[in-house]
Amino acid sequence: MPHLALYTFGALKSPLADPAPLTREFHDSSEAIYRKIGQHPGYLARAEAAEGGQGTLFELEWGEWGKFVVPDWYGGGRTPETIALAATLSLWTDLRPVFDALYTGLHRVALNRRYDWFERTEHPGYVFWWVPDGVKPTWQDGVSRLEHLHAHDSAPHAFTFQRSFDPEGTPTSLKDTQPRRDRAR
Repeated sequence: MPHLALYTFGALKSPLADPAPLTREFHDSSEAIYRKIGQHPGYLARAEAAEGGQGTLFELEWGEWGKFVVPDWYGGGRTPETIALAATLSLWTDLRPVFDALYTGLHRVALNRRYDWFERTEHPGYVFWWVPDGVKPTWQDGVSRLEHLHAHDSAPHAFTFQRSFDPEGTPTSLKDTQPRRDRAR
């Protein structure tokens, strides 16, 4: 059964190393959010660097998730002092669990603060696509899909919540992906 890949990318208003309160606030909340999302039904895995890895995101060893890359439009730094980005790459069972995980709890609180922390750009901040069972998406896959979404809008190859597709490429919506017990009668 295919799995749903999710890549997110945002350019921060200041480098992660910035000691300003807003940057610290974002950084300090991240681990609790990751922990909570990792317990959510439908969550399968997320890209994590190999244990003991040191250095910037660009220097870490990501194993099957591939080399860390960013969209071409990112103009922020790549050194520990200048990196101003947040990116995630994860695998899910379906669209509904992702929506529920991202729009409830701690992550919802963080989403409400996103414009405090992130630059507003004309680029999408996330993209979905389906991968065959047993396949790990790579950082490059995520960047390529995000750039495709920006250039061509939602399609089975790269899509959003608003215009989503099932694994066969048929347009779908969140209401179509709800568990039966949650559907309106």
